[in-house]
Amino acid sequence: MSEFELYLQMGFSHISDIQGYDHILFITALCAVYQLKHWKNVLILVTAFTIGHSITLGLATLDIIPRNAEWIEFLIPVTIFLTCLQNFFQKSEIRGQQINRYITAMGFGLIHGMGFSNFLSALLGGSDELLVPLFAFNIGLELGQVFIVLVILTISYGLISGLRVIDREWNLILSGASAGIALVMIFERLPF
Repeated sequence: MSEFELYLQMGFSHISDIQGYDHILFITALCAVYQLKHWKNVLILVTAFTIGHSITLGLATLDIIPRNAEWIEFLIPVTIFLTCLQNFFQKSEIRGQQINRYITAMGFGLIHGMGFSNFLSALLGGSDELLVPLFAFNIGLELGQVFIVLVILTISYGLISGLRVIDREWNLILSGASAGIALVMIFERLPF
């Protein structure tokens, strides 16, 4: 297995690992207001998140920006909670609000990227060659996120189309559950 394949697999595994459920929870919160027919919007949204976390992942892994693991671990569930709040007030028509969601996802990606950097820095140790591992890890994260999105949108499709769950109610259920878990995480990770 090449170095690229190794870090690609690590990125995919890191985002899709149930033990790192905070990242899965964030992707779930991002997707809560969407249906399968909005797949393009969701892919753009997840890519905006990836761009944000790629920036800070690279900068923090290269030690260009400082990172405080305690604060980052606290802020990650805050981003989940705020995304859920945004979902609660989301109208059924999402087109007019897309730009705001993209900017928010990219901004929250900056925080999540610093969280990923702790993991990647531990893997790399003092390695001098960072470009290939960093690039491959980011691609793996993106592929993992797309996989999670497909699972969530498929479940949503089954419930909304098959069981006739009203999409607004599904958004409230998914966002409410995610917000509740995020609140517990916030209080568990208080840095002060």
